[in-house]
Amino acid sequence: MNITTTALAAAALACAISASAVAQERQIPVSKWGPDDEAGAANLVTPDRVKAAAGLVTGGKVYPLGIETNSMTPAYPPRGWKTYIVQPGQQAGTVPFPNGGTYNDDIVSGWLGIGTQIDGLGHVGVRNVYYNQNHAKDFAQTGGLTKLGVEKIPPLVARGVLIDMAKHKGVKILEPGAQFTMADVEAAMKAQGVTVGEGDIVLFNTGWMNVLADDPKKFGSLEPGPTADVCEGFAAKGVVAMGGDTWGLDAIPPAEGNDVFPCHAILLAQHGIYILENMDTRQLAADGVTEFMFALGVPKITGAVQMIVNPLAIR
Repeated sequence: MNITTTALAAAALACAISASAVAQERQIPVSKWGPDDEAGAANLVTPDRVKAAAGLVTGGKVYPLGIETNSMTPAYPPRGWKTYIVQPGQQAGTVPFPNGGTYNDDIVSGWLGIGTQIDGLGHVGVRNVYYNQNHAKDFAQTGGLTKLGVEKIPPLVARGVLIDMAKHKGVKILEPGAQFTMADVEAAMKAQGVTVGEGDIVLFNTGWMNVLADDPKKFGSLEPGPTADVCEGFAAKGVVAMGGDTWGLDAIPPAEGNDVFPCHAILLAQHGIYILENMDTRQLAADGVTEFMFALGVPKITGAVQMIVNPLAIR
């Protein structure tokens, strides 16, 4: 379902992170992992950190963080999804195999930036310059990215941290467009007894996933989210990925000053930090889980910008 509202249309018209006044000042540096690096903050996933993350598993409970993807999934316009089921060579009741076997196959027509997804480093740039000073003209081809594709994302196994902003604010669901600052986040972390360090993956629970079933149009056109200083603060801490239970991480409507999707530019383009969207954090929040082992293997679709995923939180 493609959603069009005044708030989202304004964001799309402003497009462009690269068109906003603030984004004009953002500079894309050479990666600290070298001029040829395409993995970004995934370089922080080391064997020692994987072992430490595995040590967080005490009860063996697995929380799937993905939602179902179908033709009704709210998506940023003009994204959408269709699944077609076919029975090749079986027209008019033909049975293809001598033992009576028949089968179904599926064909999909859709966008990979829909549902629960990871944003790759080739997704957002500033004035057509992307992570590690890669210019769109040099790698963004119609047939697929020749750099920064999702096939370059290694398996992500890390310490995961859930910061429950809805709980901290004393509400079930944050208001659409509500923004929380780094001071808010630090207060929530202190109250919930969690810290964030290098190599971690941070998820926010805003309660927004509760809106999906009751009002998918509202869910897909508005959202609460962090201010730019939150993304800058966690980038300074050296996180691998950041995301939450909203479809676009940043608050919509955007803040004053037309700084559209600022966290996308800060995290992806400037720091090589991945963004995780539409994470279903409801059960984690209900169980009071704030620290867990996060595990994700990204499908290796060559040259893709984003990817539908189903990460796991294991506690």
